[in-house]
Amino acid sequence: MKPLNPDATLAAVVGDKPIPRTEITKRLWAYIKKVGLQDAKNRRMINADDKLKALFGGKKQVSMFEMTKLVAKHVS
Repeated sequence: MKPLNPDATLAAVVGDKPIPRTEITKRLWAYIKKVGLQDAKNRRMINADDKLKALFGGKKQVSMFEMTKLVAKHVS
């Protein structure tokens, strides 16, 4: 996979070095699980903290499928 450059918003969660898209997803999930942001009732939903809210365009909760679409806007 080709390394992608995360913007400042995404870099706050996954780091600022160029990394492949698969690694970005792994690091996002590691952060979500570490902080406990996965919804307790519906495990497919992610509750956003301040860092993720900026990443998700101000949304308080997104699905895991929507997350990948929103993250794509923050890489180049």
